[in-house]
Amino acid sequence: MLLIVVIPKGNKQRVGKMTQKISNFPLFDTHCHADFEAFEQNIVIDQGATPDQSIDSYLKEAKQAQVEKILIPSIGQSNWSKLDKIAQSYPNVYYALGFHPYFLEQANGEQFSELRQLLSSKNSQCVAIGECGLDFFVDVEREKQERFFIQQMELAKAFELPLIIHERKSYNRLIELLKQHKFTFGGVIHGFSGSEQQALAWIKLGFYIGVGGTITYPRAQKTRTTIAKLPLECLVLETDAPDMPMYGNQGNVNHSKHLVTILNELFLLRKEPKQSIATQIWQSSHRAFGICE
Repeated sequence: MLLIVVIPKGNKQRVGKMTQKISNFPLFDTHCHADFEAFEQNIVIDQGATPDQSIDSYLKEAKQAQVEKILIPSIGQSNWSKLDKIAQSYPNVYYALGFHPYFLEQANGEQFSELRQLLSSKNSQCVAIGECGLDFFVDVEREKQERFFIQQMELAKAFELPLIIHERKSYNRLIELLKQHKFTFGGVIHGFSGSEQQALAWIKLGFYIGVGGTITYPRAQKTRTTIAKLPLECLVLETDAPDMPMYGNQGNVNHSKHLVTILNELFLLRKEPKQSIATQIWQSSHRAFGICE
């Protein structure tokens, strides 16, 4: 989960392309928060449905835009059981369990013990630990952030799971900790917006680069240029819904159905044939989390 990027509206033509069909390319949204209240409120207000039906509506809309699979990272204890329940009902929904650095104020050792217990009895759709990491922009004690990240990293090692990493103004420290603790199970760097040098350092440690709506913003030239140069096999796509709306749709709730927009932008940035790009992204999205296609 990232903060919503707000840039003045410009090219209105992009908005109409957000859910356009692409010739039978299956898509995998590797990072969305489809369980968030924003989607429950929308369906309850607009259709008179109950909150329990919101995920069903969400997945139907996503599938209409060719998003066949999604992965929902947790933010903390508050939604662990909810994600497990969703996954039991929907075989194409995967999830991750962990502590988001934004929400560590109430986190404690007892909750961490609960996380370990849940991982011990997890089902096969729990494929990672996260969303975890370090965020040195928010007002959460750094020592606590680092302590919980290290503990989650050690859990990932114990259960041989990848990490979904949230990084903001903490690149150097995260790299240092991953090397110190000899973490070798990789994962995904969520919402990447760094330099080519940083991306290659993550890749060297076994991580995939999470490509999100940032590349749809014309002003994000550094990120766009970097994504155009990186090895295609190291990229996965993500929306971070309901956050990080696409360019031209600022201020609105994001949705997995807009993953098509990110793929379209990737087509423009890369030199490979569209079919090759779509196929490789689909394969990498599964490999990143050890999921069978």
